Amino acid sequence: MSIVVPAVLPSSLKDLKEKLALFATLPIDRVQIDVVDGRFAKPASWPYNAPDEWRKVVAQGELLPAPDRIAYEIDLMCYDAEDAAEAWLALGATRLTFHAESTTDLARLLASARTRYGSIVSYGAAVNIASNLALIETSMGEIDYVQCMGIASIGKQGQPFDTRVFEKVIIFHRHHPKTPLQIDGGVSLKNAQKLLAHGVSNLVVGSGILRAKDPAAEIAKFEGLQSWFGV
Repeated sequence: MSIVVPAVLPSSLKDLKEKLALFATLPIDRVQIDVVDGRFAKPASWPYNAPDEWRKVVAQGELLPAPDRIAYEIDLMCYDAEDAAEAWLALGATRLTFHAESTTDLARLLASARTRYGSIVSYGAAVNIASNLALIETSMGEIDYVQCMGIASIGKQGQPFDTRVFEKVIIFHRHHPKTPLQIDGGVSLKNAQKLLAHGVSNLVVGSGILRAKDPAAEIAKFEGLQSWFGV
């Protein structure tokens, strides 16, 4: 299983299709699509910036390439996360990441989503760098993985890595050593080794792959690290 999860924050349908087409050529088994509503996080990404176009895409029912090989994870940076997930699941997504700060009751949101969408979907909880891990503690029974944000302001790619995440990773892994933990934001080859050494399972990488001259070679460098830590 790949430790690298390429991520795309689409500005348009064309942008999303182009980047998903690229990812489909790479040796990966997961892709994260960042969905930003412009309220919970800013600026709004596609499809929130083109709702009419989004309705047409959903009606057509085709968007995500190579679904037999790639699991699509939707990072729901939005206040209407549970409702927004429905269309993405209809298009073939199988993993949903809900942000703890987007709701007043994360446990209830996750339980409702499980009731609504079933157990064939994987459910994750994301927590911001400045937030206390206590926000997700009461929801651990409802989630399959946790995502710690590695940047100060979510919803934007290319931001610098925030080293405060190391302490979060250490604390979380100490209390929940068997729960898969992924880091999203600012991940690079410079900090990846330390993250893996502290128990991180997956590295969500956006601009680091998309801006690389050879994305496949860049992924291979990250994947080469897993033998060091038995990931």
